Amino acid sequence: MPSGPPTPATGTGGTTGARTPGPDPHSAGPATPGRRLARAALAFAFWTTMAGTTVPTPLYPLYQHALGFTPLTVTVIFAVYAAGVVAGLVALGRLSDEIGRRPVLAVGLLLAAGAAGLFEAADSLPWLLAARVLSGLAAALVTGAATAALLDLAPPERRLRAQTVALAANMGGLAGGTLLAGLLAEWAGSPLRLPWTVMLVLTGVALTGLLAVPETVTAPVGFRPRLQPLRVPAAVRPAFRRAAVAGGSGFAVLGVLTAVSGLFLATVLGLHDHALAGLVVCLAFAATAVGQLLARSLPKARALPAACAGLVLAAALVATALLTSSLTPLLLGAGVNGLATGTAVATGLGTVNGGVPPEQRGEAVSAFFAVLYTMLSVPVVGVGLLIRATDLRTAGVVFSAVVALLALAVAAGLLRSGGTAAPGRREDAARAPQGRVRG
Repeated sequence: MPSGPPTPATGTGGTTGARTPGPDPHSAGPATPGRRLARAALAFAFWTTMAGTTVPTPLYPLYQHALGFTPLTVTVIFAVYAAGVVAGLVALGRLSDEIGRRPVLAVGLLLAAGAAGLFEAADSLPWLLAARVLSGLAAALVTGAATAALLDLAPPERRLRAQTVALAANMGGLAGGTLLAGLLAEWAGSPLRLPWTVMLVLTGVALTGLLAVPETVTAPVGFRPRLQPLRVPAAVRPAFRRAAVAGGSGFAVLGVLTAVSGLFLATVLGLHDHALAGLVVCLAFAATAVGQLLARSLPKARALPAACAGLVLAAALVATALLTSSLTPLLLGAGVNGLATGTAVATGLGTVNGGVPPEQRGEAVSAFFAVLYTMLSVPVVGVGLLIRATDLRTAGVVFSAVVALLALAVAAGLLRSGGTAAPGRREDAARAPQGRVRG
């Protein structure tokens, strides 16, 4: 499940205007053991929160068997995570600017611990739904606050490195959580309890680590409840739409892989291996991180067309896996889709950072990720409905065809517009903060 959004250094939700930066001693000068420890603590808190969002991935077939769920119910359980993320973005997008990074990180980690506790105690659907919503809220809060804090603590010449650390913590958590849960479920006892016990311990360590993190918002103004507007300036709307549709198509594939890969392995391939289910999604998220890094080196005019081509290829590979009941195309499809999705998301952020005035950037970033998380959740439920009406193989092939058509439509739009994906310079995309895709 793709994580919370990558966010600019200006705040939890990528907003501007509310933050009072920390003092220069925290963001300049040579590295000291204290600053290194603070950055490590932030990265670990980020990693732990993101890992908790994907722990359920290889466990869904076990929940389905234990509680008698249908595949449609599994997709709904997955989709409510995205609702939690979007709610956090819209309602709490400026919170770390207003009350400080550390309080928001602490609240986010406590929500993550609450989600783990609910999962561990879950014996019915309402418990799982509540846990997923808490997990989405935690991801929304921690992603922005941790990214902003890492950038606050970095001197100007190391901002790109701080963004890379945030990306590694974010995507590493998403990839690591599903793999860790799969391994524990496959090789240890109590598969529906032990992974959550481990996450509770890790979250406790992360909370303790916040003691080493200095507060970088030196003049908090206090929480002022209001909704984050979702607006995109007219000048960048065509490029914005193309990047959002391409990135959202990739998010949709990530969502379906996260929700039903275990079901596919068990029912289509006859492979009841929780570690393998975790590996498929781990590969997709790891490739997404690589794709975001790759976008930094691609010419602006080639990044989104390359992403579209990758999405078409990934859709073909996933359909091939379904039609031939083969594992290899599924693994290849997960990797290619991750590369394409990461490239498309980075291109979209480059569009926002390069073509939107700073005072409107937060609104545009929030709108971008609202589109992505809508496409993460709604198609997953649609696939669940189609599985109920037909079967998993048919639903998967139809879904793959729709993804390929969306990517081709974006590519056609690029050809009509002369191939330009975004206004601004290529360096804007390189400097765009990279981060989460899920949940």
